[in-house]
Amino acid sequence: MEWLTPMTALYAAAVSLPLLLLLYFLKLKRREQIVSSTLLWKRAVQDLQVNAPFQKLRRNILLLLQLLMLLAILLAIAGPILSLLAGSADRYVLLIDRSASMNATDIEPSRLEAAKEQAKIFVESLRSGSFFSLTDESDQTMVIAFDSHAKVMCNFTADKQQLIAAIEAITPSDDISSLAEPIVVARAFAQSPGVEAVGLSAEDPAQLVLFSDGQIRDLDQIVVGSDELVFHCIGQSAENVAITAMQARRSYENPEQVDVFATVANYSDTRVTRDVQLSINNNVSAVKSVTVPGARVSGGPSDANMPGRVTVDFSLSYAEAGVLEVRQLPGSGGSGSAQDHLGCDDGAWAILSPPEKLSVLLVTNGNAVLKSALQACSLAGLELKTPAQFDAMDHATLQTELSYDFIVLDNHAPATLPKCRYLVFGRPPDGIDVSTPRQIENQVLVDWRTKHPVLKHVNLMNLFAAKCYEMALPRDADVLAEFNETPALAIVRRNGSVFLLAGFDVLESNWPFEPGFVLFCYNVASYLGTQVGRNQQSNLRVGEPIVVDGLEAEAVARIDGPGVSGERVTSSAAGSIRFPATERVGPYSLNIPDQPVRLFAVNLLDGKESDVEPRREIVLSGEPVQAEEHALRRSNLPLWPFLVGLALILVCLEWIVYTRKVRI
Repeated sequence: MEWLTPMTALYAAAVSLPLLLLLYFLKLKRREQIVSSTLLWKRAVQDLQVNAPFQKLRRNILLLLQLLMLLAILLAIAGPILSLLAGSADRYVLLIDRSASMNATDIEPSRLEAAKEQAKIFVESLRSGSFFSLTDESDQTMVIAFDSHAKVMCNFTADKQQLIAAIEAITPSDDISSLAEPIVVARAFAQSPGVEAVGLSAEDPAQLVLFSDGQIRDLDQIVVGSDELVFHCIGQSAENVAITAMQARRSYENPEQVDVFATVANYSDTRVTRDVQLSINNNVSAVKSVTVPGARVSGGPSDANMPGRVTVDFSLSYAEAGVLEVRQLPGSGGSGSAQDHLGCDDGAWAILSPPEKLSVLLVTNGNAVLKSALQACSLAGLELKTPAQFDAMDHATLQTELSYDFIVLDNHAPATLPKCRYLVFGRPPDGIDVSTPRQIENQVLVDWRTKHPVLKHVNLMNLFAAKCYEMALPRDADVLAEFNETPALAIVRRNGSVFLLAGFDVLESNWPFEPGFVLFCYNVASYLGTQVGRNQQSNLRVGEPIVVDGLEAEAVARIDGPGVSGERVTSSAAGSIRFPATERVGPYSLNIPDQPVRLFAVNLLDGKESDVEPRREIVLSGEPVQAEEHALRRSNLPLWPFLVGLALILVCLEWIVYTRKVRI
């Protein structure tokens, strides 16, 4: 037997029981009335005979019933629970999946809410130490919510109210699902601080209890011990229709023409017909009806079902900036009975920049290779100046007018620079916290970030520099490529300016002979001129941060978007804003005083996450883990409802007895 709130019941009993008994001890107050005969008032006369200030307590069925009723209410307040579990105390870690697929509505109201209810039942069934015993132990439990990252909701505790509050505080996310980080976090918290002499933990490892639909990205990277993880599968249906890809781009020949491409995927067995709608700034531009074939079984061992797919394209003329939205309208097409259980993948957004070519200043002593590569980028204007001419310019006027989208410095490091965006070849300029202790020779590229926009589709495998500068970078620098002894390419943000540093002379390398050099210059023009200078990287995946550079230090801005309303953010000393809370899909806007509104689009666009089929078996590094056959049921029986019912019965019985006693 367990008691949740025994002290509350004791305090209530200390107040209520004496008051009830006092009512039967106190003198009864009567109103005097002259009557002709007392023949019919025998009982009243009997009461008068014992009508003393503190009468002797007589046998009274009403008092007995009232005491029993009050006792039942006090016991109910104490929260008695009949424990049906036996054994020593254990430790558990509840892993609750809150990724995009857990927002599916095949279980009302959603899979996440069903998982939270199952987790609360699990918590209510935990063993609690007896209030009247100092030897009993309680189960210790920890709660972790996860999508692509882990979030600790509650550390190990036996307080069931705290655990339930932590579970209720879990909010949905539109991110993908990854389990490796939550397990690492759980094991780190579960590790006992006491270590035995043999180096082993003094406590047994905590039991991992997973509540998920099984759509987890990195199962093959996770290793768990035998019986270490218990899996509760949440979900019933695999039916879903989603937009899994979307791209919008302006025509190279006619910049006012916008071409939009989207892929609609069907994860149900039957084909469906849907209307696909294109909107620009919330105004419907076009609607097309498409028929998507049903999913088919593939021959591969890992991917059981291949969704049916169809591509839809739109073309419109729009010469301004705006937010494009492609949305499939569930149930609007007429044929097909498949349902759409997930809403966050029904739409996709893209930020459309106005058609504009870049104006670039090249500061060089006659580097024809660099000039030709920049001219191949289809710029609005490429102006050449020698280092002496650039130093003679009025930098204050240049900064105010912003006549160049970015500036290329070829082997020139001026003492002062206007606030702008720079591509620097050779020694970095002073004042940006980058030092160059020495020059080194014969450097070979050993690593580079292929997914960064600057190096997208650029092959640097054969890059060799005969001479380069050794660069000591600040902590917040973003290294894009590395030689064997020093960083080769890096991004540094200082004083509201952005510097893309290449610490070598391009003519002292073999890069001009590589086809990737022109592509690198094209990517740099796109990154520095458009993404960093205006909209930043405006089209993001869920979980990718909103990053804005080139601002004043300590500039205050406000962000609006799905689940975010007027949230205040402040730029760093380097003039950079970083907002990581992009957990929901949709358009976001960044409002900076005296500047145009900056727009960002956050999309799911993930075919695996849109596949909402619940997995009854997950495979962790080759070891299958079967889902529990039955849903969780309470293992502890709360007794307070029965006690409240008993109190109601006693109230009714007391009323019947009282009405019979007062009858004349």
